Amino acid sequence: MTSLHQPAEGEPIDEAEALRRLADTTDPSGQYYAAWWLGKQRSTHPEAIVLLRAALRLRCERQHGSGVDENAVARNAIRALGKLGSAAQGALNDLVAIVDDPDYGLREASARALGELKALEAVEPLLSRLRSGPETAGRLEPGLPQLAEPCEAMLEALGDIGCASTPVLSVLKLYVEHPWPVVSSAACRALLQLTQDDRWGHRLLALLQHPQLQVRRAVLMDLGATGWQPAAGPIAATLAENSLKLVALKGLVEASAPGSADREMLDLMDSLL
Repeated sequence: MTSLHQPAEGEPIDEAEALRRLADTTDPSGQYYAAWWLGKQRSTHPEAIVLLRAALRLRCERQHGSGVDENAVARNAIRALGKLGSAAQGALNDLVAIVDDPDYGLREASARALGELKALEAVEPLLSRLRSGPETAGRLEPGLPQLAEPCEAMLEALGDIGCASTPVLSVLKLYVEHPWPVVSSAACRALLQLTQDDRWGHRLLALLQHPQLQVRRAVLMDLGATGWQPAAGPIAATLAENSLKLVALKGLVEASAPGSADREMLDLMDSLL
């Protein structure tokens, strides 16, 4: 199997080289890095979308789960498409189809990408994977450290897409009491984004006190995505790395209505530097 070691970020490469590597289907390692590079650089080259979609098709043509290399390339292609904004609109059908892919990692990546793209087309497919609730979609897979569905990513995607319909809110509420704190946090994050109801923010603040650092880190990012300004002080006081608290506060500012970030929030950011 070809190694998927990613070259150092400082390795000299330009857009033309990234496109050349992505087109070379004999070198999955080169494709893997090229897809990552194009997404990170937010490439607007017309061939970028064409080649990223081709990487997804190639993986499907060679049968689901046929190779670790191809799945890894496909995941990076999906992540890149999620970062390309309006340029990736032509790939929405490809990404929506992957919501039903047998591969867990691809379903997770597609959910996150569709959330980034705010793809309304993805709402019903995501709901169909989640409607069975914590007992089925949210159950722990026997012998694996994962749930039957990538619930955290799918719930966050529904919040990011922004469709506050009754069916969406009903499904999100199924997961508020999920035994995995990160899943509960994702559900509360989405509900807060869609309803602006403070009770979901207060649930997130309670989760911010969780004894496990990994949970607190996840909740920090969820709060940052909501734009809910009462979270600023608790974020700054969380027992977690200052770098993550800064990222969360920056997200809070960016997700807030223009001009609504007050001086206190900016002072909190300064205090963490």
